[in-house]
Amino acid sequence: MGQDIERSEFTEEDFAEFSRRLRDETATLARWFDEGTLDEDHWVGGFELEAWLADQDWAPAPLNGALLERLDDPLLTTELARFNIELNTEPRPLRADALESMELSLADTWRRCRNGAAALGARLLMIGILPTVRQADLTGESMTPIARYAALNEQILRQRDGRALSLDICGRERLHASHPDVMLESAATSFQIHLQTPASRAADYFNASMLVSGPMVAIGANSPYLFGHDLWDETRIPLFEQSVEAGGFAGARQGPPRRVGFGTGFVRESLMECFRENLEHFPVILPMHFDDPDAPPLPHLQLHNGTLWRWNRPLVGMADGVPHVRIEHRVVPGGPSVTDEIANAAFYYGLVRYYASRHGSPPGQLLAFPRVRDNFYACARYGLNARVGWSDGQVHPVGRLLLEHLLPCARVGLREFEIDSAAIDHYLDVIRQRVRSGYNGAGWQRAWVARHGRDMRALTAAYAEHQAGGDPVHTWGLDD
Repeated sequence: MGQDIERSEFTEEDFAEFSRRLRDETATLARWFDEGTLDEDHWVGGFELEAWLADQDWAPAPLNGALLERLDDPLLTTELARFNIELNTEPRPLRADALESMELSLADTWRRCRNGAAALGARLLMIGILPTVRQADLTGESMTPIARYAALNEQILRQRDGRALSLDICGRERLHASHPDVMLESAATSFQIHLQTPASRAADYFNASMLVSGPMVAIGANSPYLFGHDLWDETRIPLFEQSVEAGGFAGARQGPPRRVGFGTGFVRESLMECFRENLEHFPVILPMHFDDPDAPPLPHLQLHNGTLWRWNRPLVGMADGVPHVRIEHRVVPGGPSVTDEIANAAFYYGLVRYYASRHGSPPGQLLAFPRVRDNFYACARYGLNARVGWSDGQVHPVGRLLLEHLLPCARVGLREFEIDSAAIDHYLDVIRQRVRSGYNGAGWQRAWVARHGRDMRALTAAYAEHQAGGDPVHTWGLDD
């Protein structure tokens, strides 16, 4: 969805021509898989971090245009709402000091963005859902004035025959609300972890990414409050799924397959299966035509793929003239700290390496897909208090599974990537201490509210103060 488009209104001819080009590019990608054109040599990591801008009263501040103009950095870009920005990093080979390098880069970018926001009288926060955001903040006037966002909104509503979006989230409390446009989606911000793999190994890594999604969202949960309601530990999951709900073709529009969701099953042989599913099961939303010879590879396929938000999404890219595939792991929210985010990435890289490399038991054979999906939603709802089924056929408290089994597995995987041993110890210890303390972001926010009451402005201020200190969340106090 990062590709720019020039307009937001389209004709039937636009849709027909885009569909033709999409079919052609899907066939091209299939040929690349078959002929070994895609990169087979590199393991590369990276991430995107979506962040909030807030004013002096901790309400959303619609200043992303001014901030991006001030910083003039190609690694920073817009998001749907004017009060969000996206921070990117240069991709890095996954070896040696990659994790420390990622943390230094993110910390430097974060510092510059915070300083730039301060110069505009605003604050910058990384958090899944800003506790102070109100439904009234999510208006069309708050949409970033870029054609692709207007087009996305128009076409999602067209797919829904003009019906408003509806939220119905039942957690510790229940929230039911309707909204006239897709701006609900802007209330959810993520830390999206990227992993480029050799194309021949991508299916195993994609399946492994789904396998570990439940434990990943449990350790990272940081979104318990929405519009003042106490909901899921990671409320961002149902919020995003319901905020752009537009389904697939014809009779499937009101049900599966869904444009935002966990997916329909494990990949059997190749990531190409996902791109065929894109073509066959989801109508085109943004039928722009790319005729520029400098356009990215397979631009129509990439744009269509960008309007489908699987929690683990396959991507196609180009580096040094060679096309590659990578996996975008989208389950982790923003925050609480830079160190926490890199620890999340380290845990993910280690886990998927471990499970994708066990050739005797491929990820898709360790656990049935329905159980993997159920684990994901249980962990999104209950965080570190979830219970999950695992490959031994037993149901475990996710905290115990993390400490006794998954952390050692992640260590093995990171060693296979030849990550520096000191970095492995450091980042996995952050995860270990987080699990032992019970303080992921959601746990800390709820503990603060239990101590001080449900004052969302004061909660946000306390959270921001701790975040500015740079320490991981398991060390945060409750401000007695």
